[in-house]
Amino acid sequence: MAGNSFGRLFNLTTYGESHGPALGGVIDGCPSGIVLDLDEIQNELNRRKPGQSAIVTQRKEPDTVKFYSGIFEGVTTGTSIGFVIENTNQKSHDYSHIKDSYRPSHADYTYDKKYGVRDYRGGGRSSARETACRVVAGAVAKQMLKGIEITAYVSGVGTMKLDKPYPALDLTKAESNIVRCPDQVMASKMETYIKEVRGKGDTVGGIVSCVIQNVPVGLGEPVFDKLHAELGKAMLSINAVKGFEYGSGFNGSTMYGSDHNDSFNTDGSTKTNFSGGIQGGISNGMDIYFNVAFKPVATLIQEYETIDKEGKVVQMHGKGRHDPCVVPRAVPIVEAMAALVIADFFLINKIYS
Repeated sequence: MAGNSFGRLFNLTTYGESHGPALGGVIDGCPSGIVLDLDEIQNELNRRKPGQSAIVTQRKEPDTVKFYSGIFEGVTTGTSIGFVIENTNQKSHDYSHIKDSYRPSHADYTYDKKYGVRDYRGGGRSSARETACRVVAGAVAKQMLKGIEITAYVSGVGTMKLDKPYPALDLTKAESNIVRCPDQVMASKMETYIKEVRGKGDTVGGIVSCVIQNVPVGLGEPVFDKLHAELGKAMLSINAVKGFEYGSGFNGSTMYGSDHNDSFNTDGSTKTNFSGGIQGGISNGMDIYFNVAFKPVATLIQEYETIDKEGKVVQMHGKGRHDPCVVPRAVPIVEAMAALVIADFFLINKIYS
């Protein structure tokens, strides 16, 4: 299987399956001399881990990261940073009913047809549990990017969406509730809705928004390696993501150019920021902001129709421990992937400076 690595200079390679002994990764390209707060890295993992609230999967995993190389006395050495996250609460028997059948909208069918074999236990390599490794690497990248702030939050669940732009929100409040929405009133409504959906054995999608502040001018490599293109690739590589838009996004297509153009101030900043902090594929120093759309989780705890390996129509009833809505746990994943992209371009810039 190819495609297990992300990034050119700041590079992450991950391995492991959802129900295997462990997940892990290797970070290459991290400069030496970076003082790491290992507790903060673990805290980032805790934001993503299962079982953290009543509206997420109840799989109980401590998700404790163990570093085996590349760090000495809390400081990066410049060599490969190897780490492991052990799986401790697998319930593989929960997936025995799909051994010979394909769950709709999962990777079951495509993996089987591509590789001729699949690990049906929780989806194996296709499981979103793989994203724990991304969070570790993203946490390291964040600590390398001193002064750059990356903040993601839930801006939508189902048809419920925040009607305020991010500058009007207090983003520090996003971590004050289990939905990770910075508007407390909306967060309460979203929490109630997710619980109702779960009670029906169904799932619902949502939107995670992200803001990157204090990015220097000049990150991004046109023509094919534009900053927004790499951010889009990073976000679309996350399980369950179906859409990405930055700046004015799709709304920009409804505007006149005279309204959409970001006029300059004398210092090079812009009066508006419909460009989303990126022009010509290069950061312009303004805030970078984007939205990531997540589909409803495909596993339903109800009966539905599918096919088996022989192409016969069969009835299936979802089992196991699954998120009724992924977006609360996806917030740190979005931040992590954004950090990996920015860290990579930061190092690329140093080559040319």
